[in-house]
Amino acid sequence: MAAQTQQQDDDLGGYAVAVVRGETSWTVTSLDSRALTSLPAAEEALRELRAAGASFGILDVDDAFFVIVRPGPAGTRLLLSDATAAVVYEVAEEVLDELSVDVPDIDADELEEVDPWEEGDLTILADLGLGEQELSAILADQELFPEEQIARIAERLEFDGPLDAALEKAGYTRP
Repeated sequence: MAAQTQQQDDDLGGYAVAVVRGETSWTVTSLDSRALTSLPAAEEALRELRAAGASFGILDVDDAFFVIVRPGPAGTRLLLSDATAAVVYEVAEEVLDELSVDVPDIDADELEEVDPWEEGDLTILADLGLGEQELSAILADQELFPEEQIARIAERLEFDGPLDAALEKAGYTRP
């Protein structure tokens, strides 16, 4: 699996952003692309922000799944939108490892036939206004692509404008 994972990581698309809540508005900035392939790199980039307000990262990995990363004094809180991604993507495997969850025992060739499921902290954004039930409903909507799920989260928390601006500035074009 490591050879397949490494090949996949070399060709990753998607984006990594930091989302910071100020007193009256949100700021969204791009993170280094290493955050897409390494959970420790994402955590380090987010910790370096030293933001006074609430902050978290969103990793839209290869437009296939996303990770919400929220470092804090008591440790990093994580949410992986699709646990089956760990079969192919190293960063998803790292997230499951941090969550003490085994990588699903699924053959990579059979992934298209398996419904995705989330793993991690569904209350990760509750203090910002997006509760567990609503986040769970967004993740359970099989009609939405990961980028559309992220857009719903951004709309709900009202950082969709800053997110779109950051992605445009970074030259990211949505699929």
